[in-house]
Amino acid sequence: MVSIGIRLLNDKAQMPRQATPESAGADLCSSESLILHPSEIRLVHTGLQMDIPKGYHIEVRSRSGLAAKYGVFVLNSPGTVDSDYTGEIGVILCNAGKEPFNIDVGDRIAQMVVIHHEVPSFTLVNEIQKDTERGSGGFGHTGV
Repeated sequence: MVSIGIRLLNDKAQMPRQATPESAGADLCSSESLILHPSEIRLVHTGLQMDIPKGYHIEVRSRSGLAAKYGVFVLNSPGTVDSDYTGEIGVILCNAGKEPFNIDVGDRIAQMVVIHHEVPSFTLVNEIQKDTERGSGGFGHTGV
């Protein structure tokens, strides 16, 4: 199991927490109160800094309940927090709903998933050698 060091930046910040023992994600909470108006995009503060080990990153994702019930979602989902980022974790939220959405301190606004990844090397080639049935077909070439 990987360990992520968490620093609380203010007294309103809350530790990430899993809703159930088998949840892949841990909820991120707002450290500020605000109103997110329809069509508005805001960076919402969590009051958290994280010490993410090399070879890992965190993906910040929408909470399905907020998206389904209110049209509030993480705009750049999944947002990526690299291991060399040491600033405050922020969540870019968008309100696609028709009503203003109130966010209070401590409200769960997103979820984070810790991901292990490989760091690739990139090699310049003259052509791609892989031959597949799909080839370069994309963007709906197999139907909608």
